[in-house]
Amino acid sequence: MKTKSRTLDEVSRRGFERLRNEDPELFDLLQREYERQANVLCLVASSSVADWSVLACEGMMVTNVTAEGYPGARFHAGCKVIDGIEQLAIDRANIAFKSKYANVQAHSASTANQIVMFSVLKPGDTILGMDLNAGGHLTHGAKVSFSGQWFNAVAYGVDQDSRIDFAQVEELARRHRPKLIICGTTSYPRTVDFARFRAIADEVGALLLADITHIAGLVVSGIHASPINHAHFTTTCTHKQLYGPRGGLILMGKDYDVVPPGATKPLHELVQKAVFPLIQGAPPLNGIAAKARALARAVTPEFNILMDRIVKTAREFARQLMKRGVRVITGGTDNHIVLVDVATHYNLTGIIAERALEDCGIIVNKNKIPGETKNVRVTSGIRIGTNTIAARQFGPAEVQLCVELIDKVLSSITVISESEYRLDHQMQCSVSSEVEQLCSRFPLPESQSD
Repeated sequence: MKTKSRTLDEVSRRGFERLRNEDPELFDLLQREYERQANVLCLVASSSVADWSVLACEGMMVTNVTAEGYPGARFHAGCKVIDGIEQLAIDRANIAFKSKYANVQAHSASTANQIVMFSVLKPGDTILGMDLNAGGHLTHGAKVSFSGQWFNAVAYGVDQDSRIDFAQVEELARRHRPKLIICGTTSYPRTVDFARFRAIADEVGALLLADITHIAGLVVSGIHASPINHAHFTTTCTHKQLYGPRGGLILMGKDYDVVPPGATKPLHELVQKAVFPLIQGAPPLNGIAAKARALARAVTPEFNILMDRIVKTAREFARQLMKRGVRVITGGTDNHIVLVDVATHYNLTGIIAERALEDCGIIVNKNKIPGETKNVRVTSGIRIGTNTIAARQFGPAEVQLCVELIDKVLSSITVISESEYRLDHQMQCSVSSEVEQLCSRFPLPESQSD
């Protein structure tokens, strides 16, 4: 006779109570982190706010199941229900991105990029990706990454207007004949022309990988053009602009069944085998369930409204900064990223700006800017993103207040060295108080219906 099962609500409640009673030290840290997030102004471009229903999926008992392989072809028994969960995530990814193939097992976007590269490249093959200083990602060919150590990485940059230098991309592609071209960025505030990248790739016989980690939500909503049928591979994470769990996706459009030169299997089969068993073992099934939930939310009218607010909020952020004479890279933004030169206007380094703002409850990250003269731990800029404040429903008035607070902090710093500074205590307390008041008026979205 079957044992009567507890409901999911009861399981979650008892787990929560056990954590609080048996491990108060950890419980206190988790509580403090929740309160921190609720009471600071998060302007980190690589962050968002996962819905409570997404977080609930990550805490489910599906994590108890080992399920190497894919739906219908597992290496372990007991996966019939798990197969349904993963297939649901796959189907929802294909619906959201209008793709023909989706792999939802990648642990992160970085892992997804690694998987794609090892599915079609051999060590020493040439890749062409965006330079880290120009806004590219570590996995696009940086020397400290596997991408720059296992492959012959060639880098393209930006022109005098800090836009992608397509003349350079074309010249480098023709000269080096890369096997893979990577288009995608981590701190580039403008639209990426995927069609132009594909034309260059076709000319030199290269495959094309589009990393849309920072614009995935804008792609789903149609605000940014989709790479799905331009790139051979599209990768993204699910925690930045899809408001989901930490994890990755690998997607393909019309080229999913193309057999590349020198291969005997189509691209989607090469990727399947590169995910498992080449790079990963059993997937995190709680994360896949959470991806399925986030992807369902990404095709709702409310999500489209949120994506529109993200871009409008970022553009207002850039406008308000430039109104104060601050140099914004490219003179604005087309997405959620505002890249700010703090050296020219404030005579600060990025690390000082980051730390001083955090002292006042405003969270940004230091970032390299085109023409960078400082190292990656210091930098000359900061990167601002609007995913979180858009979710908190900030409007133009709130953005103006954010910029006023940022300007107030950065204008009052006494510089001691590249990384040392002093802040006026009274000013710090005043700004911190205003930040807390702003956050209380616009709570994290999971709290708005409480």
